[in-house]
Amino acid sequence: MKRIMINELKNNMNEKVMIKGWIHRIRKLKSITFIILRDRTGMVQCVLNNKEIDISLMKLESVISIIGIVNNSNNKLNNFEVLVEKLEIINDFIGEMPIEINKDELEVNLDTMLNNRVLSLRHEKINSIFKIQNIIVQGFREFLTKEGFTEIFTPKIVAEGAEGGTDMFEVKYFENKAYLAQSPQFYKQMMIGAGFERVFEVGHVYRAEQHNTNRHLNEYVSMDFEMGFIENEEEIMDMEENLLRFILNKIDNDGKMYLKKVNGNLPVIENNIPRIKFSKALEILEIEYNKKDLDGDLDPEAEKLICKYAKEKLGCDFIFLTHYPRKKRPMYTMPYNEEETRSFDLLFRGIEITTGGQRIHNYEMLIKNIEYKELNKENYENYTSVFKYGMPPHGGLAIGLERITSKLLGLDNVREASLIPRDRTRLLP
Repeated sequence: MKRIMINELKNNMNEKVMIKGWIHRIRKLKSITFIILRDRTGMVQCVLNNKEIDISLMKLESVISIIGIVNNSNNKLNNFEVLVEKLEIINDFIGEMPIEINKDELEVNLDTMLNNRVLSLRHEKINSIFKIQNIIVQGFREFLTKEGFTEIFTPKIVAEGAEGGTDMFEVKYFENKAYLAQSPQFYKQMMIGAGFERVFEVGHVYRAEQHNTNRHLNEYVSMDFEMGFIENEEEIMDMEENLLRFILNKIDNDGKMYLKKVNGNLPVIENNIPRIKFSKALEILEIEYNKKDLDGDLDPEAEKLICKYAKEKLGCDFIFLTHYPRKKRPMYTMPYNEEETRSFDLLFRGIEITTGGQRIHNYEMLIKNIEYKELNKENYENYTSVFKYGMPPHGGLAIGLERITSKLLGLDNVREASLIPRDRTRLLP
């Protein structure tokens, strides 16, 4: 017989079917036993006759195959159940379960959850996080493809850092020294110059940052795009607004069952996302919250406060901060004037989830800005030479996948939104 998925059983009423999955729960009565079977699409109640099928050796999370009749029923899971005729244990669970995953909540601390990642991912609520994350990435790809972007795949072993020479993981590359990529930034710009005009990538990036907080990972997934022939950074923010609306709508349409399991609360972007200058944000923080002494960037407390302001005074969970100081932005960022840049961050529910802006497209200006940042221009010749060959005005952004997932779903720690996280101390599993 061909296997039927649990979410298809409603189409096979009163028919004999084969289903396969994991034993989620067992409840033995005098003459019958109820087994809750779980596969990737859901759960179903299965009813066994104790005289006909021996369940004495069955363990939770063992992998089994069941042949039975789909029958009408009134239970908590579905309006049907499976009356079991034959049960086969495909693979037993060996030993004792290190964590209990058959409860409504996974009652373990974060380290225990991550140390037993494969098991914890079987929990419906934890699994749903990554079903939603998958929808986010699908939406990102779908929207940008419709907007004429080409998906690219850039190297993750590089000769220099796009964000400067610090916070990089060094790797031995035969007789040479190389690094793990902090960003696909240089390659995105190269592909604009190569004539693609609009490109995007979903890929891992690496930051050798020492902090070990609930908002940082040393390896994370970055969703990047870059677009050519722009007038200024406003076009990039416009594109992101429409992108976010598309993604949120896709989650609402395709991910309702997963949102329900994680008690997710999607934001609504009714009007345009507010845009305020970074310098204005500093004034707001000082006047409204007596928050001072911020040197060219916002600390975590300031990000939370400016998001509080956006929510309470501007009616939006998102806020763009624009015109960041030149001294704090990478050397490829287009200056606005001597002090400010055509760059922005997007903050959402207390944290920065996007950094973007217009890039320098003129070769001489790029070299001057590299010198302004006191970097060695010879280290970047492979990158800067591309700008000699006719580069259109362009810009783009990067969205941290784990951060936007964790904030959309109200998770306390960004590691909860990472399938198998890598932080300052974690290299396993």
